Amino acid sequence: MKLILHAMFAAAAALPIMPAQAATSYPTKPIRIVVAYTPAGTTDILARAVGQKMTEAWGQSVIVDNRPGANGNIGTELTANASPDGYTITMGTAATHGINNTLYPKLKWDAVKSFAPISLVAIVPNILVVNNALPVKSVRELIAYGGANTGKLNHGSPGQGSTGHLSAELFKASTGLKMTHVPYKGSAPTLADLVGGQIQVVIDNMPPYLPHVQAGRIRGLAVTTAKRSPAMPSLPTMQEAGVAGYEAGSWFGLLAPAGTPRGIVQKLSAETARILKLPDVSERLSSQGAEPVGGTPDEFANFINNEQAKWRKVIEQAGITL
Repeated sequence: MKLILHAMFAAAAALPIMPAQAATSYPTKPIRIVVAYTPAGTTDILARAVGQKMTEAWGQSVIVDNRPGANGNIGTELTANASPDGYTITMGTAATHGINNTLYPKLKWDAVKSFAPISLVAIVPNILVVNNALPVKSVRELIAYGGANTGKLNHGSPGQGSTGHLSAELFKASTGLKMTHVPYKGSAPTLADLVGGQIQVVIDNMPPYLPHVQAGRIRGLAVTTAKRSPAMPSLPTMQEAGVAGYEAGSWFGLLAPAGTPRGIVQKLSAETARILKLPDVSERLSSQGAEPVGGTPDEFANFINNEQAKWRKVIEQAGITL
């Protein structure tokens, strides 16, 4: 009998830790946040801000692992294939989890099926800016000018298929404005040519353009989110400027590989929500034009599904292929 009981206890000890137990003790080793872009970008900044506070709270190192390339697909695939134990997660973006599955139909991962959403972290507005020589001071004036000057407007973006590119396509589809797209390899050359007058219009992430608008080098017309940005409250939203129903921009959120225990996902989500409410974190992100959000895993999952549907419609209507 003792031998039987001993064998039973040994077998039980060999079983995997149950999800509830795993969540209670989690984390017991360093956590890796994969960033599918280069250092110093918005995705990297947000990952480090959240990771630093998790390290302080949990006493385990949270390491940011930059894996750039292929419009975010390399790092995202790495996370999708990682062990679903909560120790490899990613800072997903509007591109990786809202756009790329439509642009790249042969991807080996799925933005919905391959991941367990943790929490939306922040929404970053895109900003509609124009060269100072363009004789327009509002969105309505831009639309009227474009209608009276067919073929004269070029709009730049930081790349084919970027949120800036697709936000501009959504703007064109919503207003009937005709503009020629000029893709660049990043925001820096896009901004340089906008200031220099080689292109007249840009819709792109707010942070790189904000100081140039404030300095008067370029003119801001509107932000693309549903609410005004605290970083530049004088700028109207697209909807306030007359583009009914328009809402776009960039967003960033944490995701784990599919199959990660629910308890661990919920623990990460609750900790992220706590971090985003800290005054120093909130103030830091807001000053850069990012709106801290937070939320539950289910709320983030619904958000991703809506984003997929919205951008799929934009991509199909504009006939964008890569």
